[in-house]
Amino acid sequence: MSNAACPCGSSLPLTGCCGLYHLGAAAPSAEALMRSRYSAYALGLVDYLVHSTLPAQQKNLDQTAIRAWSLNSTWLGLEVEHAELIEGEPQHAYVTFIARWLDDGAEHSHRERSAFVRNNGNWFFIDPTVELKTGRNDPCPCMSALKFKKCCAAYF
Repeated sequence: MSNAACPCGSSLPLTGCCGLYHLGAAAPSAEALMRSRYSAYALGLVDYLVHSTLPAQQKNLDQTAIRAWSLNSTWLGLEVEHAELIEGEPQHAYVTFIARWLDDGAEHSHRERSAFVRNNGNWFFIDPTVELKTGRNDPCPCMSALKFKKCCAAYF
């Protein structure tokens, strides 16, 4: 792993920042997980992007599209605007950010408010593009042992 600056913009070396999470350490916050996901896109770490997504959504991710976007883009920077922790069991969080990248000769930016859930000490990204076939009274897909309507329903 490189001692170059971490792509997340922290000004720390990759080995002392997102690289720790890429190698298996648990991200301590939703913001840290979101930053590590941006870095994973910049580094082409598709397996990490899949692993850090809510487990119930992982099998439905379009890994080919993720890999193509990751590898065919030049990642220009990340700005975290706001991180909001929602206490409870399990914990949920929102992180609002702007990601910038270059592809096909054009510069792009994307502003997003992403949702996250923490379960068994690990934060997971809740991907709004991946449909879950979950009824309101079904067990929550975050594995909290709560019904969906009492847990993640507000975040999907």
